[in-house]
Amino acid sequence: MMPESFNASVFLVDRQVEAGRGDRLAVTGPAGALTYAELAARVAELAAALRELGVRPEERVLLVMSDRPETVITILAVMRMGAVAVPVSTMYNAAELTTLFRDSRARVAVATPEFAPAVREAVRNSPEVTMLILTEGAEAPARLWSDVLAAGRAAGGAAAPAYDSWRDSPALWLYTSGTTGAPKAAMHRHGAIRDVYETYGRQVLGVRPDDRCLSVARLFFAYGIGNSMFFPLAAGATAILDPARPTPAGVIARVMEERPTLFFAGPTFFAALLAADAPADAFASVRLAVSAGEALPAEIYRRFTERFGVDIIDGLGSTEALHIFISNRPGQVRPGSSGTVVPGYEARLLDDAGNPAADGQPGHLYVRGDSIATGYWCRTATTRQVFQGEWLRTGDTYVRDEDGFYRCLGRSNDMIKAGGIWVSPMEVEARLLEHASVGECAVVAHIDAAGLEKPVACVVPAPGRTVDAAELVAFCRDGLAAFKRPREVLVVDELPKTATGKIQRVVVRQLAADLLGKHRA
Repeated sequence: MMPESFNASVFLVDRQVEAGRGDRLAVTGPAGALTYAELAARVAELAAALRELGVRPEERVLLVMSDRPETVITILAVMRMGAVAVPVSTMYNAAELTTLFRDSRARVAVATPEFAPAVREAVRNSPEVTMLILTEGAEAPARLWSDVLAAGRAAGGAAAPAYDSWRDSPALWLYTSGTTGAPKAAMHRHGAIRDVYETYGRQVLGVRPDDRCLSVARLFFAYGIGNSMFFPLAAGATAILDPARPTPAGVIARVMEERPTLFFAGPTFFAALLAADAPADAFASVRLAVSAGEALPAEIYRRFTERFGVDIIDGLGSTEALHIFISNRPGQVRPGSSGTVVPGYEARLLDDAGNPAADGQPGHLYVRGDSIATGYWCRTATTRQVFQGEWLRTGDTYVRDEDGFYRCLGRSNDMIKAGGIWVSPMEVEARLLEHASVGECAVVAHIDAAGLEKPVACVVPAPGRTVDAAELVAFCRDGLAAFKRPREVLVVDELPKTATGKIQRVVVRQLAADLLGKHRA
């Protein structure tokens, strides 16, 4: 028996039109707006055009695009005609894009004009890429996106049916570096898109048709594509898209102009918003804020909710799981924790020997659920390490409380063993952030002259404040067990971060080593 037909593009868009919601606003923002009916028509037209241009089912189409309606249309159109959408980071340079073109074996690339120079260079260095489509400024041999769309319209593409894909058909690849630093594509199925909506989007967020969703995380992130595409479209709500690079001032202006009801960001950006000059009512329209990407410190939660009156639910997800699988709940937030397991998922903690960790004891976090990726493209050894049967090894160390709340201790390879006792860098960071002089911080392991690991803190001062290192060490000693205190406090102007805003702890460790070497020279 053949599997039941299921196409994620149809689920997200056509379903809303068929239900009589075609006149509702699907996407909006400074780059343009589309109703569901308009979005459905453009998606079908572009899907037909891509077929006419020779794009084949299950073939990859690589996107280097800012957040705008054309990006949503392209992702949906690629999935509609049975191919695989591969949105990649717009922060990559030409050499990095070349690596991804060659790795994905994509023959077609689509880009917005901001990234055209890097994409053009990457295409020149990638013989397998035979077609480049640009949304603006296309010169031969590149094709103009609007011309491609018009060709699909002229061919009657709006009436063409979607490809007969199945729940397990490939739909989307998302590149992640994870803990290895090497780009690898997590392969996701059509059905996983419905899964993350039904689990987290519907049962945790409770997305409603009258919601307006604004995400700091961009569409090429798993977190961002859920926030700005999967959840709002599946619920018949509205996605607010902004092609500009997110800055605190720009995001605050967009929030005050567009009046979102759901706001998504990461801990680093929430901290930046607190440091910005924002009016107290800036987030008055927001009924709920969401944090993910790394654990949200309790102090940042407290400061933000007190200042803006908006609750934040922190959660844990991953590119491999497509979105969040452990989360706090609206009105049931435990600051400093990642919350409880999202319906539809299971989690377990195992010690170094592979035995279940007791409540209150740290363990390596594993999760299983229907949205988990099928594996990494052409990365057999890494796939076998990370995807273990039904279980995904997340690479995080967690502790589970007796009532089911999970608390992050950090990445498994970021834990510090000081004096023979494990120290969670996140616990020390949470304490440091309680001090008024600390804006941001990262605690890492430093090997001292005797070859022993010691916690060291790199601290960015809060605006208008100065940092007293001895005072911060004493502050930590007062609030934590003595062995957890940082042995050194180093003041820095900024912390190195990844494209997703996460602190690059490997770089911080080297920064700390360099600074301590200078201090002692």
